[in-house]
Amino acid sequence: MPITGPDIVVIALVVLVILVLFAGIKTVPQGYRYTIERFGRYTRTLEPGLNLIIPFFERIGAKMNVMEQVLDVPTQEVITKDNASVSADAVAFYQVLNAAEAAYQVANLENAILNLTMTNIRSVMGSMDLDELLSNREVINDRLLRVVDEAVRPWGIKVTRVEIKDIQPPADLVAAMGRQMKAEREKRAQVLEAEGFRNAQILRAEGAKQSAILEAEGEREAAYREAEARERLAEAEATATRLVSEAIAAGDVNAINYFVAQKYTEAMTAIGTANNSKIVLMPMEATALIGSLGGIGAIAREVFGEDKRPATPRAAPPAPRSTPPISSFNPNGE
Repeated sequence: MPITGPDIVVIALVVLVILVLFAGIKTVPQGYRYTIERFGRYTRTLEPGLNLIIPFFERIGAKMNVMEQVLDVPTQEVITKDNASVSADAVAFYQVLNAAEAAYQVANLENAILNLTMTNIRSVMGSMDLDELLSNREVINDRLLRVVDEAVRPWGIKVTRVEIKDIQPPADLVAAMGRQMKAEREKRAQVLEAEGFRNAQILRAEGAKQSAILEAEGEREAAYREAEARERLAEAEATATRLVSEAIAAGDVNAINYFVAQKYTEAMTAIGTANNSKIVLMPMEATALIGSLGGIGAIAREVFGEDKRPATPRAAPPAPRSTPPISSFNPNGE
């Protein structure tokens, strides 16, 4: 069957419709946003999935990746506040939040973010001392994140993280820092040793203090006990003296003999225990001493009531002699 003119027209129309459909149907993958321009002017943004546009009147302007992306910042030479030169490496993470602003507010988005991050790294790190720079990376990262994120906000970009990967001081500066660290550790060791010695001295002093306090308390207690014993002894002697005095006042001869015999015995004991005497020659009436001892026994019987019998009359003392007898007294028993 031959193809006529109307058939050709129909076929051409069908092909044209198919081409128009293919030109008007657009598929946007997940993680991307497409901007649509009508006669060169932005109209809307296509979301992921199947979308329709008007062929020949609308076209895709920019294909923006809205996934979080990483941007490697090259090594930067930074002069710190105390004029130390260091090298710093960094990395930045950003995400497109508004595809239209990211496409039409800035040209060459990645290069703009990179240069902005590099500039702020020099500014932030240059305002800090070297010691602060090496010990406060979290502070540096936080300041960089705030500054860069505030700068790229009009572009529809969100900077999620800025991290300093490495900070490299010069070799001579590293050696000087090593010596400084060694000196600091030696100083700490000496301080700890001095503190330990001081604490030991304090503990020794406290121990000596407690010992002295306890010794003084012991001496005070001993003196108190000794005074109390002396007081009781004095009271006993006073009582004995009072009793003897009362007996003498009552006319008791035995009390007089007891008192005389006691003093006589104490005197003999003192003489016998002297260190500077070996042989003592002195007159002594043995019968007088025996009579005195008899008086002591009689007083004891009267006081304790052990013997109620009348005392046996003593023999009359012998007549005095013209020459007193000589008694040899040896304290060593010879």
